[in-house]
Amino acid sequence: MSHRSRTRSGEIHQRAQQLTPGGVHSNVRLAGPRICFERGEGARLYDVDGNEYVDYLLGQGPNLLGHASAVVNDAVAREARRGSVFGAQHVLENAAGEVFLDTIGWADRVRFGLTGTESDQAALRLARAATGRTRFVRFEGTYHGWLDNVLATTVDGVTAPGSVGQLAHHLDDTYFIPYNNPEVLRETLSAHDDIAAIIVEPVMCNSAAIQPKDGFLAEIRRLCDQHGIVLIFDEVITGFRVALGGAVERYGVTPDLAVYGKAMAGGWPVSALAGTAELMDQLTEGVVHAGTFNSSIPACAAVIATLGLLRDDPPYGRIEAHGSKLIEGIRELGAAHQVPLRSQGLPMAFHVSFGEPELVHDHAGTAGFDQSRYADLTRTLFEHGVWVAPRGIWYVSAAHGEDELTTVLERLDAALTAEA
Repeated sequence: MSHRSRTRSGEIHQRAQQLTPGGVHSNVRLAGPRICFERGEGARLYDVDGNEYVDYLLGQGPNLLGHASAVVNDAVAREARRGSVFGAQHVLENAAGEVFLDTIGWADRVRFGLTGTESDQAALRLARAATGRTRFVRFEGTYHGWLDNVLATTVDGVTAPGSVGQLAHHLDDTYFIPYNNPEVLRETLSAHDDIAAIIVEPVMCNSAAIQPKDGFLAEIRRLCDQHGIVLIFDEVITGFRVALGGAVERYGVTPDLAVYGKAMAGGWPVSALAGTAELMDQLTEGVVHAGTFNSSIPACAAVIATLGLLRDDPPYGRIEAHGSKLIEGIRELGAAHQVPLRSQGLPMAFHVSFGEPELVHDHAGTAGFDQSRYADLTRTLFEHGVWVAPRGIWYVSAAHGEDELTTVLERLDAALTAEA
């Protein structure tokens, strides 16, 4: 099966290149095909040329409920009639804060923002203010935004800036260590007394969907307590996706601060910084966090509606079942086609690549993946109506059902046949 022409997509992309660099508004999209979509519905996307796709990219993760949730969009449209931003408080803020804090279950305070990048920066600033220290620990292969002090690449154990034009010395405030390696972590903390925070993706969704080994997050928590260090969970992806209470619920470890985004607002641009009252209340005592569009009326309406849906009709069992069947189906197709197609991660967020079948436990383990071959496969998948990220992450939504499961496996089968 091959899709119809993409004449209109091509024309739109040509015009886009005259308007914005590369024709895209986020560099992540440079890796994908030049397809222009006109609408999304549930677990499907439809482009301007009339082609349909089963979507397992979900806007890079935000669409946990699927595309264009009527409940969320109707709530946003209704409340937006009040206005958008006032430069002051409004009547939905308390309701959004209450449902958010009640849902995650562990934090005392929340501040809403727009992006995970900015909320990560606020968390690091709070940690420095609280401890009087300047540096932080993070793990190779994790992603905490695109700003100079956090954007990094690690190749063969050497970490460097992730962008041309980046101020390399801003990374000097960071100790980069391997994930899932408590021994190196203990050594690092013992050797340095200038560490304000440890920031960690509880599941490394940005690097092969690597899960923490048993006890690893608990050991980070113990060491932070021992050394007086602030523990920050970057739950931009895992929050409300891996469980209703995020990674805190799934793994039973509580941070001091956590950053949320993506799945919390049904596809609307909202992030959140949550934490203990002791830390968060520093935002009234000299630590600056600001943003014109923070806690806008549409944002709060989206949070209230989305979290209400997730609480009233939790989709997690359905998502786990679908994702588990999909992972198994991908493995079976790899075996049937005699190709080293591998997957690992959680049913709601897993990684697919070419390589040896053994699980990898840190970023260095991903060096054996054949990323180029997998990128080629994704281009064939696009032609067969499957929308996925070339970097390997697959996201499952509450809108994915048996029809999508059957369809995606048939189309993957056809794509592997075409690649042979």
